Amino acid sequence: MPDTASVLFAERFARFSREFQHLPATLALVRQAAGGWSIAWAALLLAQGFVPLATVLLSRRVVDQLLEALKTLELEPTLVSAALLGAVLLFAELLSAAASHVRAVQAELVQDHILNLVHEQSVRADLAFYDSADFHDHLHRARSEATYRPVQLLEDFGAAIQSALTLAGLAAILITYAWWLPLVFVAGAVPALAILLRSSLLFHQWRRAATGSERRTWYLDWLLTATQTAAEIRLFQLGGRFIQEFRDIRTELRRNRLAFSARQARDRLAAALISFAAAAAIGAWILLQALSGRLTPGDLVLFYQALQQGLRLVHSLLGNATEIYGSMLFLGNLFEFLELRPQITAPENPRPLPAPITQGIEIRNIGFAYPGRESMVFDDFSLSLQAGRITAIVGANGAGKSTLIKLLCRFYDPARGSIQLDGIDLKQFDPLLLRRSMTALMQNPACFHVTFAENIALGDSLAPADEQRVHFAADAAGASSVAGSLPEGFETRLGREFESGHELSAGQWQRLALARAFYRQAPVLILDEPTSAMDPWAEADWLTRFRTLAARRTALLITHRFTAARHADMIHVLEEGQIVESGAHDHLLSLRGKYAQGWASQIGQSSFE
Repeated sequence: MPDTASVLFAERFARFSREFQHLPATLALVRQAAGGWSIAWAALLLAQGFVPLATVLLSRRVVDQLLEALKTLELEPTLVSAALLGAVLLFAELLSAAASHVRAVQAELVQDHILNLVHEQSVRADLAFYDSADFHDHLHRARSEATYRPVQLLEDFGAAIQSALTLAGLAAILITYAWWLPLVFVAGAVPALAILLRSSLLFHQWRRAATGSERRTWYLDWLLTATQTAAEIRLFQLGGRFIQEFRDIRTELRRNRLAFSARQARDRLAAALISFAAAAAIGAWILLQALSGRLTPGDLVLFYQALQQGLRLVHSLLGNATEIYGSMLFLGNLFEFLELRPQITAPENPRPLPAPITQGIEIRNIGFAYPGRESMVFDDFSLSLQAGRITAIVGANGAGKSTLIKLLCRFYDPARGSIQLDGIDLKQFDPLLLRRSMTALMQNPACFHVTFAENIALGDSLAPADEQRVHFAADAAGASSVAGSLPEGFETRLGREFESGHELSAGQWQRLALARAFYRQAPVLILDEPTSAMDPWAEADWLTRFRTLAARRTALLITHRFTAARHADMIHVLEEGQIVESGAHDHLLSLRGKYAQGWASQIGQSSFE
């Protein structure tokens, strides 16, 4: 039966081997990003690896020829060798300058490529991923480390190869004097490397465990500096609280980080002492050989340079190996993030979308809970949205109204039951094409810091911007008056965070987002609280035109304003994930139930009329 030490060694070796599996993937990623620059980098790397060997050999030759010239007074061979040595040193400087430029170009290309991969993966990921703290940890680690780790890994890997090539050359030279000399260097390097790799692994494990705390500091930093939170921070005097929380977390992170720094310093010192002991053993042997007359002055120069460069290269190689291992540990985070696969995908043979929609949308006995939560938003829920009609859903906050939109757009799939479009389950359509058949105003619409017109045209970004459609959509949403009040009209740049743009009020942003929804000529129109940020006059103006705007579309209006719901053909009252009342406005008033109570409270009536 294997002893404990053997098992522990096997486990550590297996773990190191797993992490080094990221090296080929990283090199492939760099090659994909940098193309021919990677080839140039590799060529320069090889050339730089052999320059120190040429320097050592030529230095010995110059010294020996100079001593010989002092006897024979023939300086020509010495001058030729010295000139050749100078040319090699000049060539080394040229190689260094070229390599520096190539590394800079390669670093920029790789960083842009990886950021593009992270962005594409973030957009491709299911909305359900964003409900998971683990996903945000993955994203945080990918964003904070991935932009520089591949470049650092490449540079460390290149430096390690260069050091290894030079060391191999030095070993080939030293072995001509004594076969065991290179082995002494190796004997000193292996335990030192083990110490440093262990230190790197422990640091990575701590960084991974500290991700949540690091993300919290990013969030607190955003709270304290963002435009969106500035007013409430001041009104409720929250600055001191959040500053103190930020300081407390940073203090704990800093304390742990400095503890690891001290440990790493001790580990580096131990590794350096082991390497120095190996070099001292070789130095003692050289001294004995010199005293016994077995070495020429040129040999002594060679050994001096070999030891000096050997120590430097071993130290560099140990550092590079440690950094390579550390980078691969962190790059594992990037590859973990890039390997996340969305669950909501197109079927192998997607069904074509019905055009036009003749029946509508049927929700049949669905059950749904958000990932990681036990409470059901919908349990055996059913609803019909008739084609070409306006359906309104009213209910209190938290009743599930906005969740319904996410299910209709297939951002999530119900755990059971089905949602059908003209009798076909949504899962049988390509989700991208399904979403293009819909246009929506979300409850918290995005504020894009581009021009007013571009904000609207983003509603159909796959088609060329159409100025006439932009103005029509703005008119439909009641946003033309907003554009008319701006200094450059539709070409006014919005937002103040990046340029001297113009800021809109919440109601103006909402009307702009509504125009963006109308810009897309989709057969299904979904509006979530379209008038919640509008003043009564703007709301009344928009509602008078709403039925015309929704004509021949399958429209869903989600609102808590009964004055908006009354314009629908069918109204459903949603309460705790279930439909409790359905009917047209007048019919629901006659029932004197939930809808009638809400209507009375909103319009200020004390009785049902």
